[in-house]
Amino acid sequence: MTSTPSTVADVMTHAVVAVGRDADFREVAETLQRWQVSAVPVLTGDGRVIGVVSEADLLTARDRDGERADALTAGRMMSVPAVTVHPGSPLNEAARAMARGHLKRLPVVDEEDYLVGIVSRGDLLKVYLGDDRELAYRVRFELVATLGPNAAVDSDIRSENGRITLTGGLPDTVSADVLERLVRSVPGVVGVELRIAAPAPSPGR
Repeated sequence: MTSTPSTVADVMTHAVVAVGRDADFREVAETLQRWQVSAVPVLTGDGRVIGVVSEADLLTARDRDGERADALTAGRMMSVPAVTVHPGSPLNEAARAMARGHLKRLPVVDEEDYLVGIVSRGDLLKVYLGDDRELAYRVRFELVATLGPNAAVDSDIRSENGRITLTGGLPDTVSADVLERLVRSVPGVVGVELRIAAPAPSPGR
């Protein structure tokens, strides 16, 4: 069984189109059109990400400055600070960053902000297109790895289009809320339904 993507490094694209801070309006526009992307990172001379310039930034500059926009540089038009992620970031963290900023892609940077890749919505969505049987296996594996070998013994775990239904007994070491959060954290899970019963109290309690 192949390993499941769990971090940005597992799905990101290493070859990245970028521009320098001195790139003019026309160069940025041509770069976006040539590579069919909606935004590009803006880099310093040594390859650090200092911002992102998008189609929206170009249109804003055109509306604001008219013909004078042609003289603007990427450094003047870019959005700052750039929203970035690290290669080791969990996929759900990248997804939340995109959702909060209404972004289609994020530059991936190392600890010193050097550009190492790009991750897009499409890259993240690939995780959610896997086989349901494989996803159910990943959920069971996560339960056993986190809660112990007896955690999933009495549980029936089924997946349908990424929605997990867990039927059976609730481990006495975990609450239903914690169990649901744990299942939802597995990459590929889009919904959770718990059909579980709490363990019977021990005699004398």
